[in-house]
Amino acid sequence: MSAAPDHRPTFADVSLAERLDKAMPFLLIPILVVLGFFAIGAPSSWLTLTVSGLAMGMMIFIMASGLTLVFGLMDVINFGHGAFVSVGAFVGVSVLIAFGDWTGATSLLLNMSAVFLAVVAAMTVTGALGWVFERVIVKPVYGAHLKQILVTVGGLIVIEQLIHVIWGPDEIFINRPEMLKGAITFAGAAMEKYRLLAVGVGAVLFIVMRMILRRTKIGLIVRAGVENGPMVEALGYRLRMVFVGVFIAGSALAGLGGVMWGLYQEVITAGMGERMMVLVFIVAIIGGLGSVEGAFIGALLVGLLQNYVAFLEPKLALVSNIALMTAILMWRPQGMLPVVKAK
Repeated sequence: MSAAPDHRPTFADVSLAERLDKAMPFLLIPILVVLGFFAIGAPSSWLTLTVSGLAMGMMIFIMASGLTLVFGLMDVINFGHGAFVSVGAFVGVSVLIAFGDWTGATSLLLNMSAVFLAVVAAMTVTGALGWVFERVIVKPVYGAHLKQILVTVGGLIVIEQLIHVIWGPDEIFINRPEMLKGAITFAGAAMEKYRLLAVGVGAVLFIVMRMILRRTKIGLIVRAGVENGPMVEALGYRLRMVFVGVFIAGSALAGLGGVMWGLYQEVITAGMGERMMVLVFIVAIIGGLGSVEGAFIGALLVGLLQNYVAFLEPKLALVSNIALMTAILMWRPQGMLPVVKAK
């Protein structure tokens, strides 16, 4: 008996336009970088702005990745996500202040050890806070988007007020660890050491997240749950537990992003997370809700565009990201790399 013919489309059957359309989200970043080079003119300024934009984008990605996974898997619009950013920043900075001797030492090992302890503390506290937030605030309103918006915004306000009670109402200025201060010069461009570290941390985190989602069993369950939750439950998996785990992980990532953003800005406030939520939601929306790869591309686009526009025309910097989101959604209404859910 002869085998049934394979009717799947081959590479040759796919038109150039279709291949280009699929590849275009991945081409937007190099296209933007090249356009920025010609618009700025000076190679040294362009390189400095590009590194700054990549660093900003990586930190936004860290904060947005958890939010987009939570929405994609749990269908939860969590406006309280910004609270975890703020709490993470305050916990992390408190640890850095406690280890002031380490951060002030001219030793990279001691500096990075203090930062590591700050990150661990921030992720632990925000992960635990995320578990409580999901149990008490989010769980009763699953499936009701309007109620989710109302109660998560309320949760955000309550947590911000608790920050005022614990750490006081004033903003806290911080110094980066001694070996992360200053910049290095390359090809005539000054690149801050901390921004280079942020680029590296964001890139490693993206690779790790992608490997977990693509090559592990839990990652397979998460991706399958995003696309077809009822089928995953029908196969006997406790998707409810996966929901809670993803929410905790997303909250912990927000805490990590809060520490890194605080060191980036060198000042923290109770409302910093709330202000960051505008950029975080823009990234999650243009990337495609539920897509980590989309959030990564979207975050880099936002970071690069804001830095380029702020240099070329500062007055337009505030609206550049809204304009980017509008353009992306007019091109692809569901975002660049949306997760296709089963009907």
